[in-house]
Amino acid sequence: MKYFLTAVAASALMVATPLATAQNLAIVNGKPVPSARLDALAKQVEASGRPVDASVREQLKEEVVLREIFMQEAERRGIAASADYKSQMELARQTILIRALFADEQKKNPVTDASLKAEYDKFAAANGGKEYRARHILVEKEDEAKAIIASIKGGAKFEEIAQKQSKDPGSGANGGDLDWASAASYVGEFSEAMAKLEKGQMTQTPVKTQFGYHIIRLDDVRQAQLPPFEEIKPQIAQQKQQQQMSEFQNTLRSKAKIQ
Repeated sequence: MKYFLTAVAASALMVATPLATAQNLAIVNGKPVPSARLDALAKQVEASGRPVDASVREQLKEEVVLREIFMQEAERRGIAASADYKSQMELARQTILIRALFADEQKKNPVTDASLKAEYDKFAAANGGKEYRARHILVEKEDEAKAIIASIKGGAKFEEIAQKQSKDPGSGANGGDLDWASAASYVGEFSEAMAKLEKGQMTQTPVKTQFGYHIIRLDDVRQAQLPPFEEIKPQIAQQKQQQQMSEFQNTLRSKAKIQ
């Protein structure tokens, strides 16, 4: 009977050993290295966007083994007992917990399509309406602006004068062209004067703003060209997630009792 029990125990050990080996990536200096470490590292690599094929997995396996070797040496030297190590471990623990908290909050309160569409509608309302394609010539003195208006009425080309005399270097080099923009993009005096013009018309008197005196010509008008919802949905979702996370953090901060 004694022999039978010993044989059974030996047989059980022989069965268990391959299973234990399968759960370990390697045994370093007599210490098992769990395969789960390799799996965790592979997930991190995949999360960064890099595919993990057989070749990469072998590289990660070597890294896991090296980490175990280095970790054993650090423990042998007593580094794990140092105050610096303990403080860094506490910071790492906090970082991991906080990251997990935020991930849990996003999972429990996901951004809905309805909220994204509502954000898009607000964007469209604020940026819709008319867009203007205008040109301008900017000068410092009113008399100079009046002389330019008279010159253009006499046959001079608006674009050429803008290139030579405009104090706005950005548009001046392009013949005064300001490209497409909403009226709200400009200071009040400029946008008010521009919006009163018909297509092809030029202001008959100089328009004074904080920048100087402008001669404005309206080249074209159109309805605002807004990107479709699906095109900018990812950007809206990212902004909405950041907004929700900021509100979540502020709520926790406001509820905390700090002495």
